[in-house]
Amino acid sequence: MSVLHTLLWFLIAIGVLVVVHEFGHYVAARLAGVKVLRFSVGFGKPLVSRRVGADRTEWSIAALPFGGYVKMLDEREGEVHSAEVHRAFNRASVWRRIGIVVAGPAANFLLAVVIYSALFLHGVPALRPLIGEPPADTPAALAGLVAGDEIVAVNGSATPSLQDLRLALLRAGVGGTRANLTLASGREVDMEWPRVDTENLERDTLRPLGIVRHDPPLAPVIGEVLPDGAAARAGLAEGDRLLAADGQAVESWQHWVKLIRAHPSTPMRIEFLRDGHRGEVTLVPDAVEADGERIGRIGAGPQIDDALRASLMTELRYPPLAAFGQGIAKTWEMSVFTLEMMGRMLLGQVSWKNLSGPLTIADYAGQSATLGWISFVGFLALVSVSLGVLNLLPIPLLDGGHLMYYVAEVFTGRPVSERTMEIGSRIGMALLLLLMSFALFNDFQRLLGG
Repeated sequence: MSVLHTLLWFLIAIGVLVVVHEFGHYVAARLAGVKVLRFSVGFGKPLVSRRVGADRTEWSIAALPFGGYVKMLDEREGEVHSAEVHRAFNRASVWRRIGIVVAGPAANFLLAVVIYSALFLHGVPALRPLIGEPPADTPAALAGLVAGDEIVAVNGSATPSLQDLRLALLRAGVGGTRANLTLASGREVDMEWPRVDTENLERDTLRPLGIVRHDPPLAPVIGEVLPDGAAARAGLAEGDRLLAADGQAVESWQHWVKLIRAHPSTPMRIEFLRDGHRGEVTLVPDAVEADGERIGRIGAGPQIDDALRASLMTELRYPPLAAFGQGIAKTWEMSVFTLEMMGRMLLGQVSWKNLSGPLTIADYAGQSATLGWISFVGFLALVSVSLGVLNLLPIPLLDGGHLMYYVAEVFTGRPVSERTMEIGSRIGMALLLLLMSFALFNDFQRLLGG
């Protein structure tokens, strides 16, 4: 996956999220009777700008596309004509100012609800929550779980897919609690749940607990081939049966994946069978970062017959009203999980190494776009939730910091002093720089394979 591809999809993702967030502020300001002077996507010198409407609001795209802002009429930022004083932000009632501030994060949550609802209405393919054979002496094995068990709920929370199962188990594991598992057969299992390793939650933290994906042996036959992947560049095609890699016989698709993962950016001599004829190509797996290590990937999936696919896959699809309800529930669930993980970081229960910065987000944007539109818009929804939660934190300079000032004003009956806000801004800037430094350090650690 090229740097240009990653950068392009990262900018698309950031552009969508910023426009939605700032448009929330814009709409709320207009409804509150506050004049908007500028709506900018990006910071710095405007590259493109246009004035629209009776208020001549300037809509612009600036040179630095990593953010955006809405500039409102405000006596604290410049002289305001007497005829427009009543439309200044600082003259609006405290409740209107609260509404304007909250509208940005609310727009991010609304975007997530819309995306999740649309996905559930369209239908989201997902792996069923089936588990493989738990390794001996792990909590899952000691609880009596066996290969093929389908876990449909954890502590009463439904797990319709493997992804939902992993999230529910992760929450239970981070909390260090017992987990009550409900199986599709109706049997309930209580599992002792020691704390999971939180050093890097991107890794398969559940494997040491015995929760592994059900992975029946698959024939080493190529199914879908991504057009820009290493397999396509080498000339491999759908239906090719893989025979050997560097002279080593390929026993199954799982064996093939292990071979590819172990050879990032390394030329491999591949023997295959196509339409009854043997062929040979040189394949160079792309090097990618996954689970904290550098692995090979070729951009191809296995060929799975319909019967096996039906036994492994499910589709999360709901009628319109139910899909909307599921969209709200999913947004709430991810918001609570994000806030919970942030809280556990502060308490030292989850490592700060899990904090991701722009480089990791850009990488995920590119990877999700490669996997298809469902994956990319799902990524957008997840980041939109994170952005909404982050902006509501009571840190000066963020929406939550302003909200903190206005809530204080509601209780005291007078605005927070300029001096207090100045001190708060300095503290907020220091906190944000510290968080960004942590995030960028973690990004470089991941890139360097640390």
